[in-house]
Amino acid sequence: MIRLTTSKARQDFSAVVEAVERGERIVLSRHGKPVAAVVTVEDLALLKAIEDRRDAKAARAALEDAERNGTTPWEQIKAELGL
Repeated sequence: MIRLTTSKARQDFSAVVEAVERGERIVLSRHGKPVAAVVTVEDLALLKAIEDRRDAKAARAALEDAERNGTTPWEQIKAELGL
């Protein structure tokens, strides 16, 4: 993994892109703190798939909870919040 400051990455962005095309992952930092990463499109797709899987799992759990415990009608929630 390559670490660069954002200013260095900006100076030679084409070299950053070329490194990523070769499979490198680049972490960009500002004031010594990591703030972003530059990765391949394939890595991004994998991260998206993982995120989608986690979201689907959370949605299934929420639906199961609603089936077990019921739900609160929207009108009741609005009344309780004074809306």
